[in-house]
Parts: sequence; structure tokens; C-alpha cells
Amino acid sequence: MGADSEPYSVGGVEGKEDSQIHNLGPDTKDGGIGRDVNKGDGAVGINEHDLSDDTSSDSVKEVFNVESFDPVLQRKMALVNQAIDEIGMTGFQWKMFFLNGFGYAVDSLLVVCQSIANPAVQQEYGRPTAHVSGIPLASQVGLLVGAAIWGFSADIIGRKLAFNTSLLSCAVFVLIGGAMPNYISFSAIVALYSAGAGGNYILDATNFLEFLPTTHAWLVTFMATWWAVGYCITGFLAWAFMSNYSCAPDATTLNCTRADNMGWRYLHFTCGALVLVAGIARLTLIKMVQTPRWLISQNRDDEVIKILNDISTKYKRSHHLTIEHLQAEGIVLHTEKSVWSAFRLKMHFKGLFQTRKLGWSTIVIFANWFVIGMVSPLYSVFLPFYLASRGADVGDDSNYTTWRDYAINQVAGLVGPIIAAVLVEMKIFGRRGTLATGALITMVLQFGYTQIKTPAQNLGVSAAISAASNIYYGTIYAYTPEILPSAHRATGYGLCVVLNRVGGILGVLVGSYANVETTAPLFVCAALFGLLVVLSLLLPFETRGKRSQ
Repeated sequence: MGADSEPYSVGGVEGKEDSQIHNLGPDTKDGGIGRDVNKGDGAVGINEHDLSDDTSSDSVKEVFNVESFDPVLQRKMALVNQAIDEIGMTGFQWKMFFLNGFGYAVDSLLVVCQSIANPAVQQEYGRPTAHVSGIPLASQVGLLVGAAIWGFSADIIGRKLAFNTSLLSCAVFVLIGGAMPNYISFSAIVALYSAGAGGNYILDATNFLEFLPTTHAWLVTFMATWWAVGYCITGFLAWAFMSNYSCAPDATTLNCTRADNMGWRYLHFTCGALVLVAGIARLTLIKMVQTPRWLISQNRDDEVIKILNDISTKYKRSHHLTIEHLQAEGIVLHTEKSVWSAFRLKMHFKGLFQTRKLGWSTIVIFANWFVIGMVSPLYSVFLPFYLASRGADVGDDSNYTTWRDYAINQVAGLVGPIIAAVLVEMKIFGRRGTLATGALITMVLQFGYTQIKTPAQNLGVSAAISAASNIYYGTIYAYTPEILPSAHRATGYGLCVVLNRVGGILGVLVGSYANVETTAPLFVCAALFGLLVVLSLLLPFETRGKRSQ
């Protein structure tokens, strides 16, 4: 195969459609010796028996075995996984690391954007109800709807649509949000842009994982660094805008005017522009295709071979999988039915509980995500209120100090996913141990945060909490898609995030009725992280060094 043969779907270049490129000749179907066209006339290929499930699992085992309920899918998935491992890490996956990472960053950026704006909007417009904090509640509801729509639909229509459209829809509503004239209209826009972001990291992690060779699976954990990057961006923007263009901390709705309170508006305009640039970059720098693992679950074998050939051609790599090998394995169950049939829709949910161990894993991971949802608004969303209120106790309650400390907290959070990416590959920790370690350290630090007395303690402990909690978050974002079956991965991840948002709504309601200017929410958060330690250790699958299915 010549270097001038360009792939159809990688990097947006049109090209060859010959399903035999890079593969064995058809004479290997009956077990004969084939020829790898990249290795010259004397190269020995791999026959169908060599590509069997047993062989593919000799060096790298699957996280779990689906053979008991769909043996054809098990064998085909093993063949595709081996082909991806043969091709290895290419520029296509590295592009995905950055462009999918933008999705992670946008999700965190928008969650934090509304939470930073919340105190300032409330100060300018007042709050319609005495107890319920409408802006974070609107955000959680929007995120829930987005997770449900994108998560549940992606197993039906594939992963590509969300990748191409979600950021652009977010950008439009974030830009509009900065112009809203009152509390209710701003809350409505927050719900809309949160819905656009709601399924973003579900599909970003799923897309990335389903193209990754096993040797680089740790990058899904490391990709959570982008989540922290989103926090950092909003933290620095808040330091710049909220410090200089916000009403005084003691101002009320009577003397906090629009002219004095432009900081949260500038924050939204800037963040909206950044999201727009990221959305355009995702459309222009990579031509996203459906993932081979999803396509194999739909019995679309010819498209699987085409995509693998396109990547291997583009990056001058080889693999030995052919359409004949896949078709010889048979037909994946139920793919003769419409993707919209009630039976297949039901199977996406039932498929998460096909065996007792898989069902237990699904239940425990659901519980983890629900508890995270409770923790997030109690700590992150209400942290600006808490930091502002504690300023007087620790030396300085100025806008500048409050938002400087906030920015430093977010920079510290970058350390967490980096530590997690190292720990998850260590035998002594693995994925489950890293989850438990991150949750345990966070719990201890949050109990300690209730005792701070000085500005240095305030900044140091809060920054350490950001780093420690991101060890847990970075791992859970990667571990979740690893333990879900490919055919039902987006549905399972979507359910996780929906439960996460339900927990978030409850957290907002708890925080709304609690006094967020006291240490009470921190005690609750610390206890919930203690529960996460237990839930992490109850997870039955350790995915370190194994292929996801």
C-alpha cells in the first residue's frame, strides 16, 4: 500500500474504499496463510484461528466476558480490540485526546461559570424564593436533561452527532446568558447551555476509549486533566473579572447596579467565545467517525473494516483483520431488528445487568455517581459563598482575595488527574484503589477545612482538597466506561450521569436550606466522601491492564 493512499474518514481526507487494504487475502478464510501487503511478498499473515478470542486474550484479558449472553459479539469484539492494538497509538488518537479534552474542559467550565456568577447575579437581582437557589438548580436540571438525551441516544444513533454539535449549542447559549436582564431569565439560559454540555464528557470519554489501544488506556484517566483545565480557565477569568467588575461584598440589590456588576457578564461573554472556538476546532481539525466497537455491536462489519483501514493507511500501520474474519463469526444478536424497536431499546438497559457480577458492578457504579452528585454542589457550587464568608475570619474579605484564592484552588486541581494517571497503572492501587485513595484523602482534608484559622490555612487546605478530589474524579470518569459493555456503554454512562444530576439537585436543595456560610456543608461533604471510599472498594472489576469490552 502506497503512502499516497489517503483514508476516507480520518482527518477529513477522502480516499480508498477497498476493504482488503492492509489485510489478508480472501484465501485465509479457510485457515490458509495470508499475506500482509505492507510486509512484502514473503510476509506471513495471521489466519482466522490465530485471530480467535483465545489468542487475542493471551496477553491481555478482557475486563469481563460477554460470551454467556452473546458469543458472537464477544468474538467479534475480541477481533476488533486486537486490530486496534495492532494499529497502536496514532496521530488520530492524539487529536482525539485534545479535541475530546475540550469537551471535558467545557463541561467543567460551564458548571463553574454559573456557580461563580450565582452570588453576583443574586446580589444584583435578588432571589425570587427565600430558600431555593435557582441558578445551580437550573444548571443541574439542564445537565440531567442533556445527559439523558445524549447518553441514551448515543447507543442508538452512534457517538458522532454529540461530538459535532454539543459545543456549538453550548456556545450560543453562554453568549446569550451574559445579556440576561433578570434572575429568572438567566436561570433559564443556564439550564439551556447546561443541557448542551450535559452529555459532553459521556461521549468524549466513550469515543476516546473505543479508539484506544490497551497500552494507552491510562490516557482516559489523564484526560481528566482537561476537566481541571476548565476549572482553571474560569478561575483565572473570575479573578480578572469578578475582582474588578463586581459590586462590593456588602452591596445589596438597592445599590448594586448593572454598571457596577459587569464581571459575571464579561465572564459569560469570554467563556462563550472560548467554547465557540473549541466547537469550530472539533469540526475542522478532525472528522469524527463512529467507533469500531459501537459499529461491531450493530453488526456493521464493513464499516468497521473501512475505518480501521483508513486509520492504518493514514498513519502507515498494519492490522490483519478482514471482513471475511468478522462475517465468519456470525451475526450479533438482535441486530436484524430496527435500532428504534422497543426490544433493542430495552436491551440497552437490560444489557447492563446481563450477569450477576456485571449487575452488581452497575449498581455500585450508579451509587458512586449519585453520591458524587450530592457532593459537587455542596462543595463546588457553594464554595464561593463559603470562601467569601470565611474571608473575614481569615484576614481579608475583598473580591480580589476571594477570587485569587479561587483561581489558585483550580490550578491545584490540575495535580489530581496527573497523580491519578500514575496510580491507576500501579498494581498496588489500580483503578479501585486510586478511587478509594482519592476519596479518603479528600474526606480527611474536608474535615480539616472546618478548623482553618489563618489565610494560609484557608488557601493551602482548600487547594489540597481540589487536588485530592480530582484524583477521585479523574479516575471515575475513566473507570466508568471501562466497566460498561460497548454496545450499551453510552446508555450506562448516561444513567450514571443522570443519577449524578439527581444527586446534584438534591445537593442544591440541601444547600439551599442549609446555611452555606457555616461549616455544615463541609461536614456533609466529608461524610459523603467517606461513603465513596466504601463504594469504591465494593466495585467488583479491576480494569488495570485489561481491555474494555
